Amino acid sequence: MVTLSEGVVGGTSLKLTFVLFVSVVVVSMFSALITAPQGDEISDFYLGNRTMSPLRNGLAMCGDYLSAVTLLGSTGLVALTGYDGLLYLVGTVVAWMMVMLLIAEPLRNSGKFTLGDTLALRLPRSQRSVRIALAACTLTICVLYIVAQLVGSIALLTQFIGEPSATTRTMCVALIGTLIVLYVALGGMPGATFLQIVKAVMLIAGVAVTAVIVLHRFSWNIDGLLGAAADGSGMGQRYLEPGLRYGGSTTSKLDFFSLQIAIALGLAALPHMTMRLLAPRATRVLRRSVLWATGLVGFVCLAAGVLGLGATAIVGRDSIAEVDAKGDAAVLLLANSIGGAVLTALISCLAFITLMAVAAGLMLAAASSLAHDLYGQVIRKGKASQTEELTAARLSAVVIGILGMLLALLAWGTNTASLGFLAFAIAASAILPTMVYSLFWRRFNARGALLSLYGGLTTSVLLVICSPVVSSTPTSFYPDADFAFFPLQNPGLISVPAGFLLGWLGTVMSGGEEDAPDVYEKFEVRSLLGTGEQEEEQQEEEPVGARQ
Repeated sequence: MVTLSEGVVGGTSLKLTFVLFVSVVVVSMFSALITAPQGDEISDFYLGNRTMSPLRNGLAMCGDYLSAVTLLGSTGLVALTGYDGLLYLVGTVVAWMMVMLLIAEPLRNSGKFTLGDTLALRLPRSQRSVRIALAACTLTICVLYIVAQLVGSIALLTQFIGEPSATTRTMCVALIGTLIVLYVALGGMPGATFLQIVKAVMLIAGVAVTAVIVLHRFSWNIDGLLGAAADGSGMGQRYLEPGLRYGGSTTSKLDFFSLQIAIALGLAALPHMTMRLLAPRATRVLRRSVLWATGLVGFVCLAAGVLGLGATAIVGRDSIAEVDAKGDAAVLLLANSIGGAVLTALISCLAFITLMAVAAGLMLAAASSLAHDLYGQVIRKGKASQTEELTAARLSAVVIGILGMLLALLAWGTNTASLGFLAFAIAASAILPTMVYSLFWRRFNARGALLSLYGGLTTSVLLVICSPVVSSTPTSFYPDADFAFFPLQNPGLISVPAGFLLGWLGTVMSGGEEDAPDVYEKFEVRSLLGTGEQEEEQQEEEPVGARQ
């Protein structure tokens, strides 16, 4: 039996993974430099090539969303918990339906570079304070998610070499973090987009090939796969029934419901996803792009379910749990069993590239918020030149990258899934209520926005600090302490309603509308019909000097 200290896979796979990883990095970095903005156009840095086809936009959106949690964590969850793991994957598809039906089109029509621009149009008198609050939420979400990706890179390295030393951890985080900073600082949105497309194509192809091998092994008989998975789990029919992980108690059921709320609602408000929704030039392109992204993400989730079941059927649940109690090694063990070193190297390379691509999108969103919302609009009050703002964006990427690397080294051993779910919860609790109220509620005002943003952020963080994630259990950050008075690991069940309630209270207690009576009417027309696009496109086409 392979143990964690020995590594999951052998030296051959590690060498092949390294060669594949370096090859992809060299090619994508070269391409990112070629496609990088050649001038000082901030629109190119923030939004990239706005004439891309819906398929390429959809691939980029898919790449922005699919993280290593999907590739490793979701398959492991299915492998260890069966039905409950499959049910978890459903939340992702529902989340994309929320994006497609509720947020995508009005946000794209009313926004420009960041979500802060949308709120500035909606709440013009108080846009500076709202931009500051939104930037605080954006930075918190992005840094948490970046740290989760960097810590995940260490965990992935563990599958090859066993428990890494402090020096190895530092080198791994510094290498991955530096590459991400280079992609963002030099390539901007064009560079990040190219990396996302490459990653999405590789990920879709990789999981498709592996899923085909698994299904072929069971003669394309889904019943046969399910039966073999039930046998491999050692639990029989119970493996295919609800309750193995989330149904054991009322608390676990509520925890699962809380998690699904955060996933289903948080995706629509993640900063790097909202920024991606602003990229298509035409509304019709956005619609088709989101359809492509929804279909591609749904396919990957379906394939992840097949891989999780296949891992249990072929490798065995006990073997997977012995190597990694969280199940993150399931897909690597499966690849090693059915495809040897080559397939294992491919899946491992995919995981590393996935970590980098997601972190690049998050870093770009955070840097854009700091440079455009805080520096350009709050500090410089809209008077910063494009060259000045572009320099600020690149420096912001460096600062955020260094901060993420330092926090990742301090957070070694933290559950990466918990960090990611907290980011989703903050997005759903703070940013989503503000977006929904801004787009669809006439009376919504700045006080409601500030209370929703700061209140949702504070509630989410405090509930997690006072939960089993931080204390009271062997897997907690502080296992020997006990101040977990909040029983759920995911705060969404409480924090999301709190965010909406605070936004409503702040609005009604301040007397409703603060701005001119026609502000919402103009905003509504723009968000529904996209008026104002032609004027902005003409401004983008003017020479840089003419706008300075």
